[in-house]
Amino acid sequence: MQIAQQTAEEHAKSLGSYISEGANLAKDLGNRGPVRFDKSGKLEEEILEAYWRTGFYVFEGVIEQSEIDSLRVEMADLLDRAPVDNGSTVDKKGRPAFGEEFARPTFYLVEPLSDPWGGTEILNGRHPTKMNEPAPSTRVNEKVVFIMNGMCQTMPSGLCLYGHPDLLGIAASINGDDFVPYNDATFVKQPGVGGSVSWHQDGVTHWKSPDWDQGIHGFNFQVQLYDTSARSCLWVVPGTHKLGKIDIKRRLSESSDSELMPGAVPLACKAGDVTVVNRQALHGSFANTSNDLRISLTFGFHRRKSVIGARGALSESTDAVYDEARVFERSKVIGYAINARAETYPEESRFDYLPMRGHQEELSVNEDNWEKTIKDYNLNDLSI
Repeated sequence: MQIAQQTAEEHAKSLGSYISEGANLAKDLGNRGPVRFDKSGKLEEEILEAYWRTGFYVFEGVIEQSEIDSLRVEMADLLDRAPVDNGSTVDKKGRPAFGEEFARPTFYLVEPLSDPWGGTEILNGRHPTKMNEPAPSTRVNEKVVFIMNGMCQTMPSGLCLYGHPDLLGIAASINGDDFVPYNDATFVKQPGVGGSVSWHQDGVTHWKSPDWDQGIHGFNFQVQLYDTSARSCLWVVPGTHKLGKIDIKRRLSESSDSELMPGAVPLACKAGDVTVVNRQALHGSFANTSNDLRISLTFGFHRRKSVIGARGALSESTDAVYDEARVFERSKVIGYAINARAETYPEESRFDYLPMRGHQEELSVNEDNWEKTIKDYNLNDLSI
């Protein structure tokens, strides 16, 4: 017997008590507040303790409103120029779609309120269960943008954000001064149609490593361009970054609903807040049946020792070996972004990125360096 598909309204109603429970759990975690550094330039010990205890932290008010405004303007322009479908070369107005000059597609579109990865082998099969896929409140005849790739090459404001001194200071505090980049992907959850991301852990390659520990797969930032609520934001199960590879299907079997993960909490944010989530933490997000627009600029960083010598995973070929040359090439994007940010925000302190010492002047902001370092930089992403 086929079960009738939920409507968007039914789905939103079904989350009511779960949201209340998660919000109450989140209140007592002590892992939310402004970014604070000590005299050595590292995160205050209290913040690091909370991050390592729970597996995530919400830094409030990190990005100034003027910078958020710039990011919003450029993001809106990109969304207006998105292709009508994956593989299409035209946008909804019949114009050439943005991003055709880049080696990797800029946009990934999905059916409204769908879960494109759950229960599939996509991304190394790390999403073993499927989220509920309710029917939109109004008929939508086209796919919707779900992910946008390459923020450093698609938006000048995105490139500047990548060089933000507070964000890089957080990365150095968690992963060491010689930290290296991972990748970036902007999640777009439009009101009433945004897709879901089923429960998963990000890490793939190092679960059986003799050096495994709670931080070996790095972390992701999410910079929020708009206020988010428990209905639109990311959810995380605190402490799961310490548990190794989790049997997600078994955990969900303890729930009365196939998508309601026991013990998860919402990372509701204001615009300008930045979340840091350990890539081993169990997390996911629901189909966006709310009225919130969520745009989360997501980019991650690794410990250098976790990456050197590793082989590709996720969107990277397993034939790829992350040797010193590839890691250096991908790390140059940080150096270039620091220089780009210094031109845009000259009154701000520059971050001193250890791997680019002695090379920073070679990464001056000009067309030639942009072509060599920034264009198609994501072909050298470091996925583990």
